Amino acid sequence: MIDRRSLVGAGLGMGLAAGFAPGVLAAPAKARPMRPAKPLVIGHRGCSALRPEHTLGSYAKAIADGADFIEPDLVSTRDGVLIARHENNIAETTDVSVRPEFAARKTTRTVDGEQVTGWFTEDFTLAEIKSLRAKERLGALRPESHSHDGQFQVVTFEEIADFVAAEAAARGRVIGVIPELKHSTYFAAIGLPLEQRFLDRLHASAYLQSAPVIVQSFEIANLKWLRERLDGLANVQLLQLTVPGSMRPADVVAKGSGPTFDQMHSDAGLAEMAKYADWISPNTLALLGRDKDGRLLAQGTGLVERAHAAGLLVSTWTFRPENYFLPMDLRDATGQGGRNPAGSIAEIRRYLALGIDAFFTDDPAIGRQAVDGRA
Repeated sequence: MIDRRSLVGAGLGMGLAAGFAPGVLAAPAKARPMRPAKPLVIGHRGCSALRPEHTLGSYAKAIADGADFIEPDLVSTRDGVLIARHENNIAETTDVSVRPEFAARKTTRTVDGEQVTGWFTEDFTLAEIKSLRAKERLGALRPESHSHDGQFQVVTFEEIADFVAAEAAARGRVIGVIPELKHSTYFAAIGLPLEQRFLDRLHASAYLQSAPVIVQSFEIANLKWLRERLDGLANVQLLQLTVPGSMRPADVVAKGSGPTFDQMHSDAGLAEMAKYADWISPNTLALLGRDKDGRLLAQGTGLVERAHAAGLLVSTWTFRPENYFLPMDLRDATGQGGRNPAGSIAEIRRYLALGIDAFFTDDPAIGRQAVDGRA
């Protein structure tokens, strides 16, 4: 199971007509997307460094801190409602484990080839999910976020769309939404396919019919399925998530044949990807690796340039501000759990220098500073 643990064209009028605010550009249907004037700052699960992930508190903080896009990961409830959780196992991100009425639902499932034990969204109705409260997944490593445990409920994709529309209206700027469809093959196999439900929610939201939307997945088939059904929605783009190495997307594994992620990073793989996707978003290490001591290498891998040559925009994931996640050469003396904004800014700027078009960050204020404060 894979865990990733405004563009301007010919002017403001064109951007707004296409449904994108200054700094975010929508490509015409079936045209290759244009590169952003500035790299886009994506609030990874909202502002998950400071608020429990995938809550309205997290999304609100990300927007207040200048995120161009906020990211809801989408999974399904038993009654087919799309909700925002990083994965269908909610043991680490809600209080379900201390709720005696749900104790008997703890179970073990195989999800995307990995055996996982916990409580799963597909075993709960929306009403039951709404009785739970979100908590910080990383606990003591993120004390500010941890201090908000129990304050927020789990939200639906529909509620997120309405919330972002309200924030955009209040702030006078368009805010993008970059949903990830999680475990598509798994959910289809248990009779809860995500894709049509997602399309239905797009069409039900006036905001999402015009605001910038980028749909992401580690799988391939679901993005191809969506590509065939997005005619007329020029504001919607598709993004292929990848990791370095010999792993294969879950749908490829289920089918029994198909490319590894490394093969998808080849020139031939990128050309094939460009037939259905507008973006590629590899893990940071696929773009600029680390040496045996955990320090950033001097040179990138060339994947950014090759993806651009294939007609793809390039994003990357995920920048986190704690020393624990930073390269060794950018850590400070505050210890592994220390919050290190300067180190995170320095890391992000190493990747901006490679020419990326967007990036996911757990702390959008830091990402905003990294982008806007460059000389």
